[in-house]
Amino acid sequence: FSESGVPQLVQPMIWDYAADLDVEGKVHLIEKYRRCGFSKVWFASAFKGATGVNQSLTLIGHHLKNHLQWLKVASNSPADVLEGIALTGWQRYDHFSVLCELLPVAIPSLAVCLQALKNGGYSDKIKENVEKLLGMPDLETETFMR
Repeated sequence: FSESGVPQLVQPMIWDYAADLDVEGKVHLIEKYRRCGFSKVWFASAFKGATGVNQSLTLIGHHLKNHLQWLKVASNSPADVLEGIALTGWQRYDHFSVLCELLPVAIPSLAVCLQALKNGGYSDKIKENVEKLLGMPDLETETFMR
């Protein structure tokens, strides 16, 4: 496959929005891409719009867990393989569906996910920083925001 020249022209993107994504399976998938000649891969996560076709509020904890799993995939993969991560925020599931989770209600989720990626994890200190940044006194990650 590498003789085709395709691995020099494209970089695969591995998509998964699950809170419990299979870290070991993703690491093996990256190894398969490497054996096919792809030197770099991208990850694709979601900070909103991936938990239900008619979801109106964002469950931050689901998306935070997804990003923490992607961090585990990155730490268990060769250091030079990850080109980047695309944080998707889906507005609808297809062109004929109703809108789900509008961006304003998902801003706290985006902030939490970005800070988790930036800091290589999530802690009470990072939570406090996000709350301060957003001007929110109590950021809920395991239930819907009040």
